[in-house]
Amino acid sequence: MTRQIKLGAFLPGGGQHIASWRHPDQPVDGATNLRFHIELAQEAERGLFDAYFLADGLAVAFGGGIEGGNARVVGFEPVTLFSALAPFTKHLGFIATASTTYEEPYSVARKFASLDLISEGRAGWNVVTTATEAAARNFNLDQQLPHAARYRRAVEHVSVVKKLWESFEDDAFLRDRTSGVYFDVSKVHRTNHRGEHFKVEGPLNVSRSAQGHPVIVQAGQSDDGRDLAAATAEVIFTAHQKLETAQEFYRDIKNRARALGRDPSHVLVMPGVSPFIGRTEAEAREKYERLTSLIIEEDGLALINGLSGGELDLSGADLDGPLPPAPPTEGMKSRQDLIRRIADENNFSIRQLYQWIASARGHYTIVGSAVQIADTLQEWFENEGADGFNILPPWLPTGLTDFVDLVIPELQRRGLFRTAYEGKTLRDNLGLPFPHTRWANTQSEAAE
Repeated sequence: MTRQIKLGAFLPGGGQHIASWRHPDQPVDGATNLRFHIELAQEAERGLFDAYFLADGLAVAFGGGIEGGNARVVGFEPVTLFSALAPFTKHLGFIATASTTYEEPYSVARKFASLDLISEGRAGWNVVTTATEAAARNFNLDQQLPHAARYRRAVEHVSVVKKLWESFEDDAFLRDRTSGVYFDVSKVHRTNHRGEHFKVEGPLNVSRSAQGHPVIVQAGQSDDGRDLAAATAEVIFTAHQKLETAQEFYRDIKNRARALGRDPSHVLVMPGVSPFIGRTEAEAREKYERLTSLIIEEDGLALINGLSGGELDLSGADLDGPLPPAPPTEGMKSRQDLIRRIADENNFSIRQLYQWIASARGHYTIVGSAVQIADTLQEWFENEGADGFNILPPWLPTGLTDFVDLVIPELQRRGLFRTAYEGKTLRDNLGLPFPHTRWANTQSEAAE
């Protein structure tokens, strides 16, 4: 089968751009409006997107420190939300974020396995290590764990979750009324994990789904993050401003996965793209300028501070001057480096920097016609920059509808994107293999 672009839709109800809630098309209560989220899911499915993706935070971030600015001070917990959205769709996948730093493996395994059953095999887990001091203070800590420690915990956490997802073999449940045998006890397995961070006996009290277990997604770009992604992730969301850096990341991840004995084609790299789309480039530019004009200055400064590690004091700074150095922190190191690089390479002032990252926060912003945007996606896809893309519409629902109505048909005309879903599960549509349990593999080897 001809390789085609995979697409995720990153759709926070409060909007992506820090000023999106001020746009007349965007519901001001979108972050907590269930009906609006249902409409977004159905629109993404109309566009044949692979999955609806949501990030998550474990602390309130005021101003521009988060996607959507103050419009996302409150919002839904993603797994809860997706459990409500799943019955309103048939094919769209749901990738929710959960933290390995502040959640226990058993709880994560249980709630994602439940979402996978509710959606009939359309769930994905976005693995994050959660990098804010505010989150640490909400979870019984005075300060966040060091970067390296968070990733050591994450490696073990993912391993335990995967073991828990193998507690019941796929054919363990007989449910035979005649004999009275509900399940085959020989096909139920305790986890019995004891490691540096976790002690988990198991088994998990949720069975496997039509796709085996949820798709594992990861977004780290630091060296530790790349190691975790190459070892465990099936989809990787990443942030790049240029094809050259996207290619370096893509090739590095594929090589790391290959060195670990994994099939590189089963590790999908999907950079984030925030498109302002017009029927002409001038129309797209007008949309960009209109939304940019709605940015509140204090939100822009909060956004830069948040992405720079939370310790950058810009009070009294000349907004038309250069970005000052940010002190080192234990936060998202790769994103801090990227924000610095965007400012330096473009010679942006502080004001120009927050205007540029207001929608994508380090992901690639494209302003252009549907043809121009399709050209860029095709170039990255065909030149080892991406297997697909996570689309971040600047405001909703219009930004999503523009992509569905204008860009999707252009990609389809080029044979780069599906015209119908390939299957029923998220794995089917992403082209990922069914994850057989280690017990099934052991039995197969014994039979041979």
